[in-house]
Amino acid sequence: MSIFPYVYYMILSFDITSNTRQIAIYVGMVTSAFAFAEFSSGVAWGRISDKVGRKPVLLAGLAGTALSMLVFGFAPSLPVAVLGRALGGLLNGNMGVLQTTVAEIVTVKEHQPRAYSIMPFVWCLGSILGPALGGALAQPCENFPIFFPRGTVFDRYPFLLPNLVCAVVLAFGVLIGILFLEETHGDKKHRRDRGIEAGQWLLSHLGYRKPLVFAEKSAEVNLDDYENLLEEEAPPRYRTTEGSPRLPSSRCQSPGKAGTNSKFSGKRVLSKPRGVKKAFTKQVVLNILGHSISFDQLMPVFLSEPISHEPPSLPFYFTGGFAFSSKKIGFMLSVQGVYSMLAQIFIFPFAARHFGTLKTFRFVVMTWPLLYLVVPYVVLLPQWLQVPGVYFCLIWKITSHVLAFPSNAILLTNSAPSLLVLGIINGAAASTASLARACGPTVTGTLHAWGLEMGSTGLAWWASGIISLIGALESMWLEEVRGRMDEPDVQDEEELPEEALIDPMALDAAINAAGDLPQPFGQADYKLHKSDSKVAIP
Repeated sequence: MSIFPYVYYMILSFDITSNTRQIAIYVGMVTSAFAFAEFSSGVAWGRISDKVGRKPVLLAGLAGTALSMLVFGFAPSLPVAVLGRALGGLLNGNMGVLQTTVAEIVTVKEHQPRAYSIMPFVWCLGSILGPALGGALAQPCENFPIFFPRGTVFDRYPFLLPNLVCAVVLAFGVLIGILFLEETHGDKKHRRDRGIEAGQWLLSHLGYRKPLVFAEKSAEVNLDDYENLLEEEAPPRYRTTEGSPRLPSSRCQSPGKAGTNSKFSGKRVLSKPRGVKKAFTKQVVLNILGHSISFDQLMPVFLSEPISHEPPSLPFYFTGGFAFSSKKIGFMLSVQGVYSMLAQIFIFPFAARHFGTLKTFRFVVMTWPLLYLVVPYVVLLPQWLQVPGVYFCLIWKITSHVLAFPSNAILLTNSAPSLLVLGIINGAAASTASLARACGPTVTGTLHAWGLEMGSTGLAWWASGIISLIGALESMWLEEVRGRMDEPDVQDEEELPEEALIDPMALDAAINAAGDLPQPFGQADYKLHKSDSKVAIP
């Protein structure tokens, strides 16, 4: 986000062409390089995260992004700038891995709208700080000559400062991640993490209480303490089933299928589909393809282009932009980010709760074609209405993004056949989205240049609207999957008698009365646990 306010002027500084109408093509090349590289590496990072864990991949992504921003800031020419952006996309696979991490933390579907709003919320913070930093810190020798005199490194590389600041922020993020970010992968989170240990040591020496490690462990209780608890006075009985805590149901194997040494754990079995192809069900593929071309790259170019004094020939032939400075563009994008934060907190949870995730997603993608149709006509408004018109389009766009991004993430997560393949599925989704972002700026940049030559500044916008219309029609085949293949079917489970829900002390009697329950519930397993002096509580 930090490069958008100044990328137009950065291309101008390379002196590639004297025709300003061709700048959009080179801007598209720079912005697409990141997405093309991210597309080529997205699935690979998803596979790597499934093998080594989420934390190493997330930290590597931050470090790779910091390195790429330094290369981009020191770029003396267009090829080096493209290389820096491509390096960032190649080393950054965080988008898909982040979605997988959230899916592993939040398994209750009622909590998903709030949980999946975290990533867009953080993106909102970046959309506030990024454009503000990029627009304010670019060309510091011109904007802040007292602090950055001529003849310094910032004069030779006028766009280094915003990238340098971002690299420092990313380095701080890597440090925080090493010390406090905990692994969420089901098979990897039990490993020893010296970074977490160092973070806990640091917090303890700063006077904070030692935090609980997030790693999911078997809830084991010492049997002696358990027996002492049973000998104490019985707790108050629950009067109604509504006020009683429901016991977690668990599917048990029959004695013939279960091994003789098997232990009842009460944990959900995450069965991995046989083969990668099994992971990509029809609904997974439809969710991955459900995207729209973002106008984040085209909008700053549109705002930066000079004002045209040629009379328009409506409805399709008119040219010109707004001639906004990089500072003004950065400020406008930051205001967009502030609104995005508010919309993320209030609008999306309300919409998902009252209308459902799928209906919300369909409504949003249906409005995108209309947005692309309207945007270019803002330049024809009276001058006193142009800035409000731009803000209206930005608010429309960000509202759609706030509703669509987490909705699509929730639909994709719920359509996955197993949590164990979420890494590769989210990697494929991130790669597909990256391909759209890669093709979008390149194609729309070329179309925009052609449109300006033809006298039609809206050509690229309307072409994007046609693509988004196809995505809107595709959403009609989406279904809101209720459960994954690794989730137990509640209807097939045998429920305990209602007395076990009304009176916790009746649990033992209910278990003994269920004669068809497997052996792990019986006395043999109790004696086995007693000999170990521990009992596993599912």
